[in-house]
Amino acid sequence: MEPYHPPDESPRPKVVQVAVPSVRPYVTYALLGLTVFVYLLQLAGQYLLNLDLVTYIGIKYNPLIRAGQLWRLITPVFLHGSILHIGFNMYALFIYGRGLEARFGHGRFALLYFLSGFAGNVLSFILTPNPSLGASTAIFGLLAAEAAFILQNRQILAGNTNRSLLNLLYIAGVNLLLGFTTTGIDNFGHIGGLLGGLAFTWFGGPRWKVEGMYPFLRLVDEREGYGAITGTAIVLLIFIPLAAIGWIWPR
Repeated sequence: MEPYHPPDESPRPKVVQVAVPSVRPYVTYALLGLTVFVYLLQLAGQYLLNLDLVTYIGIKYNPLIRAGQLWRLITPVFLHGSILHIGFNMYALFIYGRGLEARFGHGRFALLYFLSGFAGNVLSFILTPNPSLGASTAIFGLLAAEAAFILQNRQILAGNTNRSLLNLLYIAGVNLLLGFTTTGIDNFGHIGGLLGGLAFTWFGGPRWKVEGMYPFLRLVDEREGYGAITGTAIVLLIFIPLAAIGWIWPR
């Protein structure tokens, strides 16, 4: 005689689908187009004038930053040293930027991108005297933002969030390892970008909750309206004092 096991009559959570907020990634496409345009200007200067004036004006160069040219903590995100350099960075922007912009919205995504680049250039400014350029500071910020967004919304997001997080850790880890083992790569900028993107998103990125009654459910961002301000304030409160260290103890 087989033992009898009564059926499990405990209520099971109902799985429902809720439309995810989405916008067209105009900022991502604008950043792609502007960065490519600036790179073409770099090439034109090299071949027509034998002088890359664009790089000269915008590269992260510590003595000129200390002389008051503070834009050099932002403008390196538009400059690149080779077709391979810009190719990798713009591919990453295309892959990660569209999804993040759809979730963050145009303005908050633009802030994420530039504040990540700023944070990366600040950390590079205080830790290495070498000139540097490239959008990878901002790209690493996007990687960190994607990870922070998944962590904070993992109960709502469908699919294998653990696998997504592991993929992001793998990509960031491999690139940081390459940076530490390859000459000519500003890994301090990468780490700063990671920290900037993480801080911005953790305190100011979208935090979703479900509102309404089934079947009329919708996703609402608990931080809508103040998230961008909070994230920006956190990044600036961390990295502006760090930048001041570059004036006190120059490298």
